[in-house]
Amino acid sequence: MSEETSSSSDDAHAARLEAGRMLFAAGCEFMMGAVNMNHLPPSDVPEIAFAGRSNVGKSSLVNAITGRKSIARTSGDPGRTRELNFFNLSDRLRIVDLPGYGFAKAPKDVAQRWTSLTQDYLRGRVNLKRVILLIDSRHGIKESDEAIMQVLDKSAVVYQICLTKLDKLRPDEQEPAKIAAAQKVVRRAAAYPLIAATSSAKKLGIEELRADLADLALPG
Repeated sequence: MSEETSSSSDDAHAARLEAGRMLFAAGCEFMMGAVNMNHLPPSDVPEIAFAGRSNVGKSSLVNAITGRKSIARTSGDPGRTRELNFFNLSDRLRIVDLPGYGFAKAPKDVAQRWTSLTQDYLRGRVNLKRVILLIDSRHGIKESDEAIMQVLDKSAVVYQICLTKLDKLRPDEQEPAKIAAAQKVVRRAAAYPLIAATSSAKKLGIEELRADLADLALPG
């Protein structure tokens, strides 16, 4: 790669990071919690949904990318949330916090317990651009996650694996964790090929994830 090409690539990367920073700096507000498909907001703004097992760090990640301390709260009764929680980013993008999964013993039970509302939303939401599927980097993709990936594949919803709690791994363990996750999704029909890796506590990968989401937002 020539010096000129490298400089151009660096400039493009910096521009994407800045676009992500600006989108999330503009403000993120809780809109509503929907309990059925009739209560969803209009489908006129792109939506990114966040999904994951209990204790995977979903609320912490949503708080980290939005720059808020408590915009997303962890339920005091894990696994019982049945609402789709919508957050508005300046009418350019919405974040949707999906109910968690992972409390059933068998993968089949996990998929069945992931609420019918969630599955209806995934199948029928035309403005849903991507599901961010959170995976604890220390444990990797589990059977319960693969059951949900099967649901997403059947629904033809694009999903991206996002490793969480990266700071809990040693530096020499981080790249192998990304590679292992990538190998798990390489043949899946709806999987986005790039693996995100984050730490909400240390703010690792947050700027890059913001940039990825900004690529899907309406123009500013």
